[in-house]
Amino acid sequence: MPAAHDLEAAHALSKTAPAQAVETYKALLAASNGKSEDGIRAKETSITRLGELYRDLKKPDELAALIRSSHSFLLTVSKAKTAKIVRTLIDLFSDIPDSLPLQVEVCKETIQWAVSEKRIFLRQSLETRLCGLYLENKLYTESLALISTLLKELKRLDDKNVLVEVQLIESRVFHALKNLAKSRASLTSARTSANSIYCPPLMQAALDMQSGILHAEEKDYKTAFSYFYEALEGFSSQEDRRAVLALKYMLLCKIMANLAEDVHTIVNGKIAQKYTGSDIDAMRAVATAHEHRSLQEFEQALAKYKDELGNDPIVRSQLAALYDTLLEQNVLRIIEPFSRVEIAHVAALVKLPTAQVEAKLSQMILDKVLSGILDQGAGCLEVFEEQSADKTYEATLETIKQVGQVVESLYEKAGQLSA
Repeated sequence: MPAAHDLEAAHALSKTAPAQAVETYKALLAASNGKSEDGIRAKETSITRLGELYRDLKKPDELAALIRSSHSFLLTVSKAKTAKIVRTLIDLFSDIPDSLPLQVEVCKETIQWAVSEKRIFLRQSLETRLCGLYLENKLYTESLALISTLLKELKRLDDKNVLVEVQLIESRVFHALKNLAKSRASLTSARTSANSIYCPPLMQAALDMQSGILHAEEKDYKTAFSYFYEALEGFSSQEDRRAVLALKYMLLCKIMANLAEDVHTIVNGKIAQKYTGSDIDAMRAVATAHEHRSLQEFEQALAKYKDELGNDPIVRSQLAALYDTLLEQNVLRIIEPFSRVEIAHVAALVKLPTAQVEAKLSQMILDKVLSGILDQGAGCLEVFEEQSADKTYEATLETIKQVGQVVESLYEKAGQLSA
């Protein structure tokens, strides 16, 4: 009971006096409680809570030291519980800024310890996490190499739970490499494996999220939206922080599908009301700019919410395409009444630098969106009149084809008469 009392005291101190709470947890870990069930349980709780405290205090080195010093104690608990504790502690690094290299280092060290202690399940779990860390670190070659080894082993052992997670990471790696065909294939394999077991809600939500991302890449925004909605419900039911990201992608799909007005309805809906913040505000600002067809508002939103819109590669690539389309529509509307117009005048109306507008006009001419020529000496755009297509060539080919068929028919009939 004293250990339980000390745990409660340390937990209370963690909110008011974190430094004292750290010392209390350390004392509990250093205490010699033998191998009693209560003593072991108290140490398990102390390790996890101390790790969370180091996370809140942004102390990655102390968290790494805690994991390394816990190896001897973890040998006294069950293998499944060891795997859960270690994985939880390593995942805590994710909330500490600039700690990714140290997280990779600690993960590798713990894998070596698991190998030496013949903890196969722990090793597989940590190697799966390491694949994800390689992906976050953009070490795609290392991630794919480790995934390939893991997949062979997991298929042989028929461990479907870990297999689903590894196949999902493989899909995400191929997506990061822009290999959508292989990304879809890996996701299909993950869904097939998931169908044969009980798939936990968080894993199912992660599968739905990846499905939505791939459909969005193919510009099938309606299907992508439905997958993101399923992911939002899954993450929300487990109070997972990825729910905000799923909601953000839902709003992105509505914007990309030219249904920006639906964004405000969704944000004010029951399931989305508890997810307020800068990410949702950013999507609302983009939706408003898109509704107004205003490039200036669009650029203001991109500048104001630089982190929210620029750091996410999926949002960034989709909004880049949207900005390009919006710019094209604005330029076409402005030059429509002219046969010759100054590029500087067009730039002033769209409120963008002249060089950027000139580059866009050049691209539109090459893509045959616009019929015209740039007179760079005079700084003008000459717009050609739309000429109706000459149908003579097509009509001539059709006539020749019909005459050929008539001649062949006559030739066959002549052959029948001569016979």
